[in-house]
Amino acid sequence: MNLYLLLNVLGIFVFILVAYLFSRDRKNIDWKSVAIMLAVNLLLAWFFTQFSWGREAVKWVADGFSWMLQAAYVGVGMPFASWVADMSKMDMAVSALLPILFVVPLFDILMYIGVLPFIIKWVGWLIGKVTGQPKFESFFSVEMMVLGNTEALAVSQAQVRDMNAARVLTIALMSMSCISGSIVGAYVTMVPGELVLTAIPLNIINAIIISTILNPIKLTAEEDYIVEIKEETRQPFFSFLGDSVLGAGKLILIIIAFLIAFVSLAHFIDMLLSLLDPLTHMEIRLDDILGIIMAPFAMLLGLPWDEARVVGSHMATKIITNEFVVMLNIQDSLKTFSPHMTAVLVTFLISFANFSTVGMIIGTLKGIVDQKTSDFVSKYVPMMLLAGILVSLLSAAFVGLFSW
Repeated sequence: MNLYLLLNVLGIFVFILVAYLFSRDRKNIDWKSVAIMLAVNLLLAWFFTQFSWGREAVKWVADGFSWMLQAAYVGVGMPFASWVADMSKMDMAVSALLPILFVVPLFDILMYIGVLPFIIKWVGWLIGKVTGQPKFESFFSVEMMVLGNTEALAVSQAQVRDMNAARVLTIALMSMSCISGSIVGAYVTMVPGELVLTAIPLNIINAIIISTILNPIKLTAEEDYIVEIKEETRQPFFSFLGDSVLGAGKLILIIIAFLIAFVSLAHFIDMLLSLLDPLTHMEIRLDDILGIIMAPFAMLLGLPWDEARVVGSHMATKIITNEFVVMLNIQDSLKTFSPHMTAVLVTFLISFANFSTVGMIIGTLKGIVDQKTSDFVSKYVPMMLLAGILVSLLSAAFVGLFSW
């Protein structure tokens, strides 16, 4: 086990090195901040894997948000009762996207009356002091864990719209690593719940770490501010609420369009690869290719090669499709995996880091920022995918240190 523990430790440094090699501005990386955040995540991994009441605290927050989202499903059920009749069989558009019609207006109201600006100010201040990162980016890392990437972007659109293109890229990189509080309940029915709840806070800090390395941003004190609604310029309440609802509906349509396009393109690549089957006398698909690529990284999570190949294949499937596909596939076989293999694989799965998420984020941003900023972020789509994968690998590596 000592050899594999050393591999696990080495993996953390390798993942950081990969981020460094692909950084947009290596000279301006804030290594002091990165070191502090790595130490924080080491403590979090130790705390959430060794103390049950720490996991209960995270579960309480996630359950609270899932409880709140029941209102969204009641709203969806009014015109479309059959869509929410069986919560376990809801389509992704119903379970994750349509709640935007509730979440965005709700949080816009909280922004309108000054509740969210107050929370952003102080939570951002606290996390920013610990991590050394800007207030909004610090708050956004927590916001996206609870709301999900598209919902958090939609809720914070006034702030995002006011940011320069480089900072919007940081937000896009971070958005690859979130989950949505509304689906935590689904996760814990398929894989060990304690691992799900441990991965969530680790992803918060790791998203900041990776985005800080890939896209270093230097802000002046004047630039590190939070957009607030000015009393003299804000609309009458119901006019404001109407615009919020219409904006949420527009975002859903944009997200669905991009989601369909990206998933279809990935499947079309598989169709093209299938044409080579008669020549190669074997089936080679996109997830097979990525599986070979991911196996060495899985090995760096402290796995022997035979387990690394299995985990790497599941990682690739998650990247090509989504985490639900993998969770459904491994439900029965999890009991045959070693504790360490289970820990690193399940932790890796707890994020939206896949091809379709790239489309969702780009689509959402197109509905928020101007064309120039959208085009700038779109140039870094490979970096966005890399960021999501590295965050998942880092979280898995930290959990793996304490799970044998």
